[in-house]
Amino acid sequence: MTPRDAADDSRWSDLDRPPLNAPALRRGLVRDGGLWRDVDVVQRTGSTNADLVALAERGDAEEGAVLVAEEQTSGRGRLDRRWTAPPRSGLFFSVLLKPAEVPVTRWGWLPLLTGVAVATGLSRAAGVDTALKWPNDLLVTVTGEERKTAGILAERAGPDGVVIGVGINVTLREDELPVPQAGSLALAGAISTDRDTLLRGVLRSLEQWYTRWRTANGDPTTSGLQETYAAGCATLGRTVRAELPGDRSLVGEAVAVDGEGRLVIATEAGVQEPVGAGDIVHLRPA
Repeated sequence: MTPRDAADDSRWSDLDRPPLNAPALRRGLVRDGGLWRDVDVVQRTGSTNADLVALAERGDAEEGAVLVAEEQTSGRGRLDRRWTAPPRSGLFFSVLLKPAEVPVTRWGWLPLLTGVAVATGLSRAAGVDTALKWPNDLLVTVTGEERKTAGILAERAGPDGVVIGVGINVTLREDELPVPQAGSLALAGAISTDRDTLLRGVLRSLEQWYTRWRTANGDPTTSGLQETYAAGCATLGRTVRAELPGDRSLVGEAVAVDGEGRLVIATEAGVQEPVGAGDIVHLRPA
């Protein structure tokens, strides 16, 4: 990848939101023997996921490539939902992973692994408590309410790669939130909203968890991933509604995350049904 550092006269238009320091990020993250091979910061793009998938499929990116955008105009979440925010108000980045030694059947754990890593990194760097909402959201508490502050999207990139995109609302103000259910680290009382510090913390945490999982051949039990995810998952113990493919819905109590990363829902009929894909709505507090 060719570094294209974000730089133009408008980057200081909001002094509360300084630009990322790409050279410092590279110095702090790229090292011999480490996972991260390059950190490329661009001023503006449609989607870091789409860009990195295209680079990977052309053979122009290797495992450990990181693409960060100061602004995304066509960011996407699950179910093709749009993810937009003011420039430099968050962290919008994608990484390329190639877990060749892990069976493809276990690659479904990568979005959950990323959630654990992001939550761990933000807890350390921002000093804010987060909770995981299955399968790919991070929640923070703002004025007593749970609100989404981060989302994760994983996409295949060629036969041997996965691109994982992360969007984190860092300094969004109340009047900038796209929906009332959204939040930000600043609104949750974070002790730091320095995006350089936060990005380094999240990527170091992701490297640690990915290395641990890969060393365990992707086994969620041996790596400790399944237990850690369940411990931080706000969905478990709640009554939920799962909006499933084919316009089907399922209501019941979320009782477990199984060995394949699926959410197990116990219905009133006494059936425990694993859900591998769908939109989850929390119907009552834990």
